[in-house]
Amino acid sequence: MTTWVFEGTVLPSGDTARLTFGPDPSGEELPGRYAVPGLVDSHCHLTMAPGANGPVLRGADYADERLGELAGAGVSAVRDVGGNRDVTLRLARTADDGRPLVLAAGRFLAPDGRYFPQAYEPVAPEDLLAAVEAEIADGATWLKLVGDFPEVGPDGPIRGSKVSPSYDVELVAAMVGLAHARNVRVAAHVNTDHVSELIRVGIDSVEHGTALTEQDLQALGARGGAWTPTLCASVGPSPDETPERTARREERSAYLASILPLAERYGVRVLTGSDVVGTVAGEIDLLVKHGLTVEQALTAASTGAQDFLGLTGAGNLVTYDADPREHPGVLARPTAVVLNGRRIG
Repeated sequence: MTTWVFEGTVLPSGDTARLTFGPDPSGEELPGRYAVPGLVDSHCHLTMAPGANGPVLRGADYADERLGELAGAGVSAVRDVGGNRDVTLRLARTADDGRPLVLAAGRFLAPDGRYFPQAYEPVAPEDLLAAVEAEIADGATWLKLVGDFPEVGPDGPIRGSKVSPSYDVELVAAMVGLAHARNVRVAAHVNTDHVSELIRVGIDSVEHGTALTEQDLQALGARGGAWTPTLCASVGPSPDETPERTARREERSAYLASILPLAERYGVRVLTGSDVVGTVAGEIDLLVKHGLTVEQALTAASTGAQDFLGLTGAGNLVTYDADPREHPGVLARPTAVVLNGRRIG
């Protein structure tokens, strides 16, 4: 196996280093003078694809294709937060040097009519704790709670704009307690002020979180929680968008730009997530446009995420010809990718 050597600036720290991947200390030089020790997609759906009335579930071939795309973009680890549990939990249980590491939450945890019907199997409130036990038994290290959602019709379209909690908060508290007793963490989809109650009962990461307040960030940060804003999904334009939806999206973008810079002040770990529609590089760009420094956004996509998720960047590297701190656009065009010690791009 070829030994690869990188000499240059390692971000986000900015340290100059010589890194060797393989047994030969001389090795073959990697192109690129700037590098990140592997990117992390902390909110990904490997088995979900856009559909006419919301996302739909796909199978193993689709997930393998997505993992190949992610690897080529320099992503070394993925936290899959909901999808085809048979596929994602199997990926989480099996190691493969040729693909990114997968952490999986398994199924979406939501009752009937509270998520896209083609993307999940509903979990009634009385079955929630048993469903949690089943996901953990099959290898889930995260759980994905749909904390709130609009009412959804059986054929898919969302009915109206009212967003309501999916489960009683006391039940969610029992769910979180059960997960933590099994050393499993909980990520919650939430876009209303219900986020305050979910933080109070102990969720570990807020997904989307478009209604987070400064007080919420203070409470979440006090115990080392994380926030994955998924700006690509939250503020990205939609096809055939009405003027009313454009106005709401722009208002949401302005609010997030006012609150995101406060996260670091309160110790909240901001993470990057592609969701179904974006990329890690695109999310970094949007984080910068919404108030983070380039260094903070790079940390969210690499060493910060690795630390929060209990991972290591060892054996992983993605290099760039230009300095991403000055030219963030180069993040979408890696010069070389080393995954698990092997050069794949």
